[in-house]
Amino acid sequence: MAVKGKVIVITGASSGIGAALAKKAAEKGHYPVLIARSKNKLENLKEEIENKGKSCSIYQIDVTNEQEVNQFVIFLHELFSKVDVLINNAGVGRFALTEDLTVEKTKEMLEVNVLSVFYLVKAVLPAMKKNRSGHIINIGSQAGRLATPRSSIYAASKHALIGFSNALRLETEPYHIYVSTVNPGPVRTPFFQKADPSGNYEKAVEKLFIEPDDLAKKVMHIIEKPKRELNTPWWMACLSKLHGLFPSLIERAGKKQFQKK
Repeated sequence: MAVKGKVIVITGASSGIGAALAKKAAEKGHYPVLIARSKNKLENLKEEIENKGKSCSIYQIDVTNEQEVNQFVIFLHELFSKVDVLINNAGVGRFALTEDLTVEKTKEMLEVNVLSVFYLVKAVLPAMKKNRSGHIINIGSQAGRLATPRSSIYAASKHALIGFSNALRLETEPYHIYVSTVNPGPVRTPFFQKADPSGNYEKAVEKLFIEPDDLAKKVMHIIEKPKRELNTPWWMACLSKLHGLFPSLIERAGKKQFQKK
């Protein structure tokens, strides 16, 4: 199947950041391959993209199922012969005190936020190495750089994602494969409705929200001009760096803000 632009695979594409990325990729003349668990939302998104004269493909895939991921990537390579860009955007969070987290919710966060990324990267890497080209973009979080109360496992999963990305970048550099990590602060998406059903955190950070379209534009820029990391907003990135240098000081000074969850 011949397509114009880059073949860009986006996980968690049915809403929020993923949907914004899909629309921006199509606008830029690329061919988005959209993956999510919600078939109805994917179909609505596909219709929206096609109504603007663009094209995409949608697939209902469980990215936490290794066998399903492997079969899907084999199918993709048969269909397109390559994957130019893989954006691991699927993610889930649950905000609660550690003792209140269930084992099921904990496993869900680790499976979606870490293991699914590993499955997809492992599946696309052989062809990318053979072609000596490709770009892997992992959507992390500022929580992966600076952990706060009620996000112990979510923060741990994003710490793991950043560490994985850093090692992967060094492994793939000789093959001209780029690895980028995108670490946003709170983004205005349905994510928080599941992470904190009470709505308290969403209200507390209302003024800090990043719009999905704005983040999607920045990610598209990374595809055009690859870079190691995108940390946004800038002041959160600075706070994370300061925490690395003066952890006790930052934790004392920011205690009230860190308790917003």
